Amino acid sequence: MDAGPTIRITQVGAYVFTVDFGAGLSGLLTDEAPPVGGGTGPIPEQLLASGVANCLCASLVFALGKFRQDAQGVAAEATCRMARNPEGRLRIGGIAVRIRLGAAAEAMPRIDRVLEQFERFCTVSESVKAGIPVTVSVEDADGARLA
Repeated sequence: MDAGPTIRITQVGAYVFTVDFGAGLSGLLTDEAPPVGGGTGPIPEQLLASGVANCLCASLVFALGKFRQDAQGVAAEATCRMARNPEGRLRIGGIAVRIRLGAAAEAMPRIDRVLEQFERFCTVSESVKAGIPVTVSVEDADGARLA
């Protein structure tokens, strides 16, 4: 197996940690939400959802470029669905990602080919799907659902 990215986490408060991504990159302060933590930074669930959504958006941008389609920007919103396991412990039951393109579908004649394959390029969501359901929808600038 190839070595992948490495991060370092250091506790700086009760539930507050700094995340070091390595040389040349800004660090990140994380925390838990109140009442457990102080809410001074993103919580782990948000970090997971952001990783999934970011990778899907990057994969979509890659596929758009491959087919020379100008989406005039890509934006996304990701939501974790929380559920309790049989022992009553809180778990992520699913992640829903809604992606919005900046252009109308009519301006992208090969958008169907892009949508057929972009998810398969996403390392993070394809890996997470092995344990957590991930649903993805794509809308154009007019709000028309494309996938």
